[in-house]
Amino acid sequence: MADEVLRERRGHVELLTINRPEARNAMNRAAAIALSTALDECETDNDVWVVVITGAGDKAFSAGMDLKAFATGEFPSTDKGFGGITNRKFPKPLIAAVNGSALAGGFEMMIACDMVIAADHAMFGIPEAKRGLVAGAGGLIRLPKRVPMAIALEMALTGDPIDATRAYALGLVNKVVPGAQVLDEALALAERIATSAPLAVRVSKDVMKRAVEVSDDDGWPINNDAFGIIMQSSDAMEGAIAFAEKRAPNWQGK
Repeated sequence: MADEVLRERRGHVELLTINRPEARNAMNRAAAIALSTALDECETDNDVWVVVITGAGDKAFSAGMDLKAFATGEFPSTDKGFGGITNRKFPKPLIAAVNGSALAGGFEMMIACDMVIAADHAMFGIPEAKRGLVAGAGGLIRLPKRVPMAIALEMALTGDPIDATRAYALGLVNKVVPGAQVLDEALALAERIATSAPLAVRVSKDVMKRAVEVSDDDGWPINNDAFGIIMQSSDAMEGAIAFAEKRAPNWQGK
């Protein structure tokens, strides 16, 4: 794997670090391919149950597109979207450990993740309108689903960033911690998730992602199909047996 993205396995948690601190972790083509490849491999690796994505250093999660690379004709996208992530339906939990600014494409990469732990000095925004552009990597789609429409419109139309305190108040991030603690907190959240049955986690994520787009009446068939799958799983039986035997379950993910 190229040095643009570093990988580290911690139990059932995979840590992916965008490793371009000299460019505020802005994405070039090589970084996009590296992140996309890593996520492809994590998706099919049965030993990976949760993925954490962060940026190197303490300045930025990602500043978005590397404009110097773009000026040479590069575009930091793959068939899975900007950065290899924004147009991806990843079945496992994705946690963004936002160690600094998440702006433009970097913000869109962040909200492609399921949960966010943010450093207290982090800033968030989609400033594209200030430059005559629009946030074209999912920000205009996902942001109104994560915060009230009026706030999403304010952020998109003014291009002004918000700080971590306001992002937390809006529910855009799960937790705000001092910068030195952001990765540890994200990994701790990942490890808490990894104590649950991986199949149940993936199915729960899938149901909620799909159900939020439909009415309750249409959501129930999605829910019931998922419940039927889980009730026939080996992990469901293992959970009940482990509880009765007062021991930690041995999840198989099936």
